[in-house]
Amino acid sequence: MQILVTGSLLGGTYALIALGLTLQYGAARIMNLANGETLVAACFVAFWLFTSFGVNPLLAMLVIAPAALMLSWLIYAWLLQPLVRRAKNRGMLEVDSILATFGLLFLFQGLMLQGFGGGYFNYKFLAEPFFIFDSPYALNRVVAFVAAVLVASLLCLFLYRTRQGTAVRAVAVDPASARLVAINVSRTAGFAFALGGALTACGGALLSTFYTFNASMGVLFTMKALIIVIMGGVGDVRGAMLAALILGVAETAVASLIDPGLTLAATYALFILVLLFRPQGLLGRAAA
Repeated sequence: MQILVTGSLLGGTYALIALGLTLQYGAARIMNLANGETLVAACFVAFWLFTSFGVNPLLAMLVIAPAALMLSWLIYAWLLQPLVRRAKNRGMLEVDSILATFGLLFLFQGLMLQGFGGGYFNYKFLAEPFFIFDSPYALNRVVAFVAAVLVASLLCLFLYRTRQGTAVRAVAVDPASARLVAINVSRTAGFAFALGGALTACGGALLSTFYTFNASMGVLFTMKALIIVIMGGVGDVRGAMLAALILGVAETAVASLIDPGLTLAATYALFILVLLFRPQGLLGRAAA
């Protein structure tokens, strides 16, 4: 039970991180390799606001998310949209976006190293026990999980209960058909990319409340987010949330029962199994 609860708490934060990449890759067709750097930058901003001004990290999300939304929109408009326009097919766009965001990865990482150095950072926020089924858990992890569930629920309401959300899902399924029903595909894809950046930043702000981070760890979270996206099915929000919970529980089980050093190996092993037996994703349907 402790493994299940701890893994679910971790998986909730993973889900929020992966949902950002799900929107960016599923709707905007951009494989954003700098996704992890957005997360780490949000960690540093939350750390700075808390240690310098005493701003609650949960309230800091009200500043971090809009800032990440605007920055992601500018990146899409100035750097990625020209690649979208010149791409002759989806494969060409994916290759170009990988190369472009790979450069962004090193740019953002270099800026964070210049600003904060290569050391590790953390801060104490709600560092006290919270009992679930008579077992103690860190309150900051529980609060981060509840906040992640709330943000993910708002995202689902937006995607499945609003016209703009329906447009995002339509572009994710088939951009060509979306144009036939008067959807501005370019604008919708840009919005999806920007919203994905905001979600990733929210995940970073929550992660900073209980995780020790540094400027070079973004690649690790990019890989985990990519694994969750593919496991859940590209563009499938519900599949990404399920995959994140499974990954969190699997990592916790391996760390608790076998060896903490094997958590990354367990992640890739689970990923390979899904590729072999469910290549369409956990909730996806096989092609007819």
